[in-house]
Amino acid sequence: MPINPSSMRVVDVARLLNSTDYGFVLSQGQLYRDFNRAGCRIAATDNPRNINLLKYIAHLCDELHAPAVTAGARSYDERREAERARQAEQSVSGRDIGALPDVANGERKAAGEKNFRFFCESYFPEVFHLSWSPDHLKAIGKIETAVLQGGLFALAMPRGSGKSTLAEAACLWAMLYGHREFVTLIGATESAALEMLDSIKTELEVNELLEQDFPEVIYPIKALEGIANRCAGQLYKGERTRISWTSGEIVLPTIAGSRASGAVVRVSGITGRIRGMKFKKQDGRTIRPSLVIIDDPQTSESAGSLEQTRKRVRVLAGDILGLSGPGEKISGIMPCTIIRPGDMAEQILSKEKYPEWNGERTQMLYELPKNTKLWEEYAEIRAESLRTEGNIQAATDFYAAHREAMDTGALVAWEERFNHDEISAVQHAMNLNLQDEVAFWSKYQNEPLPENLGSEEQLSIDLVIHKLNGRKTHEIPVGCNHLTMFIDIQKVLLFYTVCAWEDDFTGYVVDYGAYPDQRRRYFSLADATPMLQSTFPRAGLEGAIYSGLEALTSQYLAMEFRRDDGAAMKISKCLIDANWGASTEVVYQFCRQSPFAGIVIPSHGRYIGASSKPMSEYKKTAGDRVGHNWRIPNVAGRCGVRHVVFDANYWKTFIHARFMVSMGDRGCLSLWGREPERHLLFAEHMTSEYRVRTEGRGRSVDEWKLRPESNDNHWFDGIVGCAVAGSMSGAVLPGTDTPWSAPRAKIRLSELQKKKVEKKSEKLR
Repeated sequence: MPINPSSMRVVDVARLLNSTDYGFVLSQGQLYRDFNRAGCRIAATDNPRNINLLKYIAHLCDELHAPAVTAGARSYDERREAERARQAEQSVSGRDIGALPDVANGERKAAGEKNFRFFCESYFPEVFHLSWSPDHLKAIGKIETAVLQGGLFALAMPRGSGKSTLAEAACLWAMLYGHREFVTLIGATESAALEMLDSIKTELEVNELLEQDFPEVIYPIKALEGIANRCAGQLYKGERTRISWTSGEIVLPTIAGSRASGAVVRVSGITGRIRGMKFKKQDGRTIRPSLVIIDDPQTSESAGSLEQTRKRVRVLAGDILGLSGPGEKISGIMPCTIIRPGDMAEQILSKEKYPEWNGERTQMLYELPKNTKLWEEYAEIRAESLRTEGNIQAATDFYAAHREAMDTGALVAWEERFNHDEISAVQHAMNLNLQDEVAFWSKYQNEPLPENLGSEEQLSIDLVIHKLNGRKTHEIPVGCNHLTMFIDIQKVLLFYTVCAWEDDFTGYVVDYGAYPDQRRRYFSLADATPMLQSTFPRAGLEGAIYSGLEALTSQYLAMEFRRDDGAAMKISKCLIDANWGASTEVVYQFCRQSPFAGIVIPSHGRYIGASSKPMSEYKKTAGDRVGHNWRIPNVAGRCGVRHVVFDANYWKTFIHARFMVSMGDRGCLSLWGREPERHLLFAEHMTSEYRVRTEGRGRSVDEWKLRPESNDNHWFDGIVGCAVAGSMSGAVLPGTDTPWSAPRAKIRLSELQKKKVEKKSEKLR
C-alpha cells in the first residue's frame, strides 16, 4: 500500500519502523511520548493528529547530537526557586496592564480643558441633552471659576434641574484635567455622599467617550474588571499604579505624564469625620483637599432643628473650609435646596450673612401667570380628568386651546422642562403647584411658605431658651414647697425631668436629662449611645427598662435638694409613663416592688379632644381620687398599684401657658442657668408639638399634634407629668380650681370624744 511520509498515523509509524531488519525498535507508547514532547514540530501539516515522518527523524537526530547535561539532578531548593521565578514572571506579566491606547480625539480633549460647558456637552451627551437655561449657564460659569481660579459658590436650583449632576461632572472635570488633586464630596449623610461617589464610579467605568480621550485614567480602571482586590498589584511598565477603588474613596492611577495621576476623591457625611483629611502621594508629598463639593447638606429633620442647623453651619465654616490646611484656601461648590425658612441653605445663600459663598437662588417660575380664572378652571378640569381617566389629557387640551391667555405674565426659567403629557414649561410648573403647593414653593421656587400651625399663638425656641432664672442646677427657690419628677420611657432611653413648684404653680425646671447619660448636648432617640440594652447587656427589653428605672430612681429619689433657706427637700412624687406598650407591666411591677413605692406612681396621659367626654364628667366611684383634670381610679383588678390618669391636651396647654407668662409673674415657668445655648435641645422638645383649637360638644379644646419635622417630644411630656404631679401635691393655679383655704386646725381624739358625749347629753335633756 502507498505510504505518505509527511502525514502518517502513530500506529503506522510504529509498524513501519519495527518492520526493518533491526526488528522491534520503538513502542507505540514511546512514540506518543516523543510526539507529546515535540508537539507541532513533528506534526503533519494537513492533520495535526498525524506525524510527519521526515520531521520526526530530524527531531531524533537533534536529540541524539544535543550536548549532554553534565550537571547532576537539581536539588529541592533549586527546583523550588526555579518554580518561584517562573510563577513570579507569570504574575508580573498578568498584573501589568500593557501599553495604553492612543487618545481618540485630541482636539476634543484639549477643547474641554478650560471649558466646563464644552466638557459636559461633549462627554455626557445623554445626560445634558436639553438646551441650557440662562440659570444653567450662570451656574456653569460659577463652577468653572471655582475650579480654575478658586472661590466658593452656593447654588439653589429647582429640584430636578441637574444641580447635583453638574456637581458630579465638575468633580470629574477637575480631576481628569488635573485642575484639582484632592476632591472631597460632602453629603447630608455619609450614605448620600456614597451615592454621589457611586455615580462618579459608574461614569469612569462605562462612559465610552471618556475612555476614548482619557485612556491614561480609564484604561487602568477597566483593567480591574470591577475587582477592587486587583488595585494593590496593578502595574504599568513594571511600576505600581497605586490605584484605589474602595467604597468611600477613589485614587486615580499613577501614570507618568498623566495630569490626573494620583488624583483623590473622598466622601463624608457633614456630621461625620471631616477634619484631618490628607493623602500621601508616591513622590512623598502630602496633599489635602483643594475642592469640596457639598451636595444638599441638610435633611428635612435637620432643617427643622435650630440646633442641628447651627451645628451644620459651624461644621461648614470651621471643619470643611479648613480642610485645605494652613496657608491654603479651599474651593467649594454647594448645590442645595431651601427646605424651611431660616434653614442652613437659606443662611448660606444670604449674601448679607455669608457673602463669600456668592449664593445664587433660582426659581422655576420667576413670575406667575396673571389669568387666575383660567387656571382655576384648568385645575378643576385636571382634577376631574385624573379622577375619571387617570390622566391629564383633558386639561392639556384645555391649556392648548387657551395657551396664549393662560401664559400671560408668566416668566419661566427653563423652557425645555416639561413632561411628555404636557406642552410647555409653564404648564409643568403649574401642575406641580396644583399637586402640592407647599412642596412647589420649597423645592421648585426656593421660597418655602411659612408654616401654618393654626391661628393660636405657638411657643418658640427663642422664647424657651431665654426663660432663664440665673440659678444653678438643683437649686430650689425658697417659695417652693413641692418637688416632682417624671420619667418618660422609651425603648432605649429613659428621659427624666425634675421641677420645683410654688403653691400658686410658679415653676422652676431644676434638672432634666436621659438615662443612660448621653454625655453630649445634642442627641436624639434615634442616635442614642449608650442605650439601656448596652448598659445592661444581660437583660432583655423589659429587664433593661426595669434596671434603668431602678438605677435612676435610686439616684434621684434619695437625693437631697437644697432650698435657699437651707432646708433639704426630696422629690415628693415621681410619675412614670406607663403608656409605652412594652413597658406597661414593667412599670407597674417596678412601682409595686420599688423601695420608693410611696413616691413612684404609674401614669397614663389620655387624649381627650373636643368631641370626647371631659374628665370632669367622669363618674366618680368609691375609692377614686379626683383632681384638676386628673384622677386616681380604684385599683381593683389593676395589679394592686394605684395609677394616675390625666388629660394630656389640657396639661400641655397648661405648660404652654406657663412658658408664655413673663418672668416674675405668678405661674411663670423658667429654666436654670444663664446660657441659652445650654437648653437648645430642651427647647426643641418643648416646641415639637403645636396646638389647634377645635370645638365639639359645646366646648373648645386645644388639641396637640406633633410637627412633621419633629421626632422627639419626651421632655415636653416630662414637664407635663411634673405639672400633674405638682397638682397632686397641692399646687393650684389661682382661678383654675377650688379656691385655696387654710388647712383646718388639728383636733385631738379626746376632744372629739368629749364633744360626742356633750351632744348625747343634750339629746337626753
